[in-house]
Amino acid sequence: MARCGDKLLLVAVVLLLGVSSAAAEDRQVNTIQDIFRHLRTCWKPPPAAKARPLDITVVVSFNRSGDILGHPRISYESAEASDNDRLQYRIAVMEALQRCTPMPFTEAMAGAAAGRPFAIQFRSRKTPDKTSPPTQERRA
Repeated sequence: MARCGDKLLLVAVVLLLGVSSAAAEDRQVNTIQDIFRHLRTCWKPPPAAKARPLDITVVVSFNRSGDILGHPRISYESAEASDNDRLQYRIAVMEALQRCTPMPFTEAMAGAAAGRPFAIQFRSRKTPDKTSPPTQERRA
């Protein structure tokens, strides 16, 4: 009977290893869309008590191993944001980048993405309806 239990344990371990391996493959970044999806999983906007919602865009490049290449640059922030809002969101963006890097590139994506700039939008505002007047953009 102990032998049957050992076999079941071995089968369970093999199945778990197979699932872990498959899950790791699922998390691999193989397309440009995967880059954006992966970064969204790391995005945690500041709580409303710290900053009003705003949209922010960062331009970032990666090396072949998925680490950030150079310095990320903020290229857009909502115009109506206060200096405190901007600071809180810039911190949140940098924390998201830290949580998500190194980017788990597949070999093919590592070669394709290395050194290329990506403009990543982090949105926390509701999209304005078509009846409201457009807001003025403020470039960073």
